[in-house]
Amino acid sequence: MSSLIHEEARRCLLCKDAPCSKACAEGDPARAVRAIRFDNESLAGKWLGPCTDGELEAAEKACIHYDRPIRLREIAKALAPVRDEVPARDPSLEISFCGIKCENPFFLASSAVCTSYDMVARAFDAGWGGVFYKTICKGEIREVSPRFDAVHHTGGSGDFDGFRNMEQLSENPMEVDFEILSRLKENYPGKVVVASIMGQTEEEWIELAKLAEKAGADAVELNFSCPQMRIAGMGSDVGQNPELVTFYTAYVKRSVKIPVIPKMTPNVTSMTQPAMWAHFAGADGISAINTIKSITMSTGAEVSGKRTVSGYSGRAVKPIALRHILEMTANPLLKDTHISGIGGIETWRDALEFIQLGCRNVQICTAVMQYGYRIIEDLVLGLKHYMACRGVEKLEEIVGEEIASFVRPSELDRETLVFPMVDREKCIGCGRCFISCSDGGHQAIVFDGDRKPKILGSKCVGCHLCRLVCPTGAMSAAKRIPKQK
Repeated sequence: MSSLIHEEARRCLLCKDAPCSKACAEGDPARAVRAIRFDNESLAGKWLGPCTDGELEAAEKACIHYDRPIRLREIAKALAPVRDEVPARDPSLEISFCGIKCENPFFLASSAVCTSYDMVARAFDAGWGGVFYKTICKGEIREVSPRFDAVHHTGGSGDFDGFRNMEQLSENPMEVDFEILSRLKENYPGKVVVASIMGQTEEEWIELAKLAEKAGADAVELNFSCPQMRIAGMGSDVGQNPELVTFYTAYVKRSVKIPVIPKMTPNVTSMTQPAMWAHFAGADGISAINTIKSITMSTGAEVSGKRTVSGYSGRAVKPIALRHILEMTANPLLKDTHISGIGGIETWRDALEFIQLGCRNVQICTAVMQYGYRIIEDLVLGLKHYMACRGVEKLEEIVGEEIASFVRPSELDRETLVFPMVDREKCIGCGRCFISCSDGGHQAIVFDGDRKPKILGSKCVGCHLCRLVCPTGAMSAAKRIPKQK
């Protein structure tokens, strides 16, 4: 049933002013489905429970899905046995970042999601803890059209796994942006406002940083990482150059009193090296990662018949971002440097992974571009619920808790294995496990007479490819045992 819940939630269009919810007097089916979509399945009953069967039937009829209505009645039935009671305690998401008090760790990343006062104000009103405002520079920014492309989950449209953008920096005159930062701090004193800046010379970096401080920004982020600048010597060209990272960081650090946070590029072999250059130059924190240089071949993203290399983001980049984060937080020389994590974060569980690897806040862009500022509701709800269930009272307690679980490949246990185990009731006999094991594994699965897989212990090496391809969750793990000599 859990697979049904998630399958239907994934199909939902996540409509604005959803017609399905208007059909229910007390409940909110659209909010329930959104909770499931953003990893709060066990809490979705809060919004779906009050709906009667008749209201849910009416809600299904009101659904505007282009294919078929979302099966709300079946979701409601499937949810009943998996609802969690909300623990009485209310954990705190407050955390300090570079000496700045943050009401929660969820920030807008410097990007198209925060380019005006109105946008950031609406995000703050929705519950976001802070913003890394879109990068401010002195030069004229001229953008292309179109400027975005996506790799979709199904090869179609709508929900996508990867996002490519050719957008550069803020198109506003810098005076306008600094005035916006000033107004944001005046009207939202409890929120964190970070000015992201990019200069082309020592003088420009210093001037922009001083203007950010004068505007009341809580900190300044140094954009050493934008991969699609049209002018050489800016963006990721800086992040790949040890001397420029060191010098520009030091120049800015000596010029302002607010925290200085260089933003690292992933378009290097090791991010730890430039992060250390920034650290030794006096950086208070590090933002990572910016987008990854990439190309897509869609003709829909061509600019007057031409293509270019530009930045890739979205959920597909999260494992790469986590790798860079771990390498920095596990480095003893960087252990006191605060990290702001970025890269493929959509749900509270994604954010948790960054926090458990040492990040003290996370920045989100692509998920907001897809689903809007409203995702903050499930980010806060899910992380608080997780902490409450674990008995964790303060977010600080779980920062970096998983770093020690990572070791070098040479240190992994190679003397035991874990066999996969088949749940014959969940198995529907599709044969995906057999095909994958036969053509991409160790030919350790056969079908018996009723199309149920059987594991051949003499051939199985415990790689668990079968478990990963199983569409119904019928494959699980047995106990770890010693390998036979």
